[in-house]
Amino acid sequence: MIAAMTHDDAAAVLAAEDRRYQAMLDGDLDALDQLCADALSYTHSNGVRDSKAEYFAKLRDGYYVYHRIDHPVERVEVSGDAAVVVGRMTADLDSGGVRKSIDCLAIAVWTRSAEGWRLLAYAPTPVAA
Repeated sequence: MIAAMTHDDAAAVLAAEDRRYQAMLDGDLDALDQLCADALSYTHSNGVRDSKAEYFAKLRDGYYVYHRIDHPVERVEVSGDAAVVVGRMTADLDSGGVRKSIDCLAIAVWTRSAEGWRLLAYAPTPVAA
């Protein structure tokens, strides 16, 4: 059965999105694990795409260390058990030991599960300088 979109769905997705970014900043892999689907496809601003296992291994090893993340949302579209968050993501982070600042347009795809909304895919596109 496909659930009808409600304001509550959009609010729940936005809350999950906020918790995800906070878990990234905190290095809280347990919280992040609960927010990410097992089939996660995580694309980075440099075009590298990781599976959930690959991304989490990099986080555990300190390859990615986030210092600041801002993620203004332009809109949330919920259709049945899927949701798309369209917005922007700017961040200061260490990537492979190199300090970087990134500015990207971003799309996050969320899916509804028995445990709540979980991130299925993330795709940033760097903003042209």
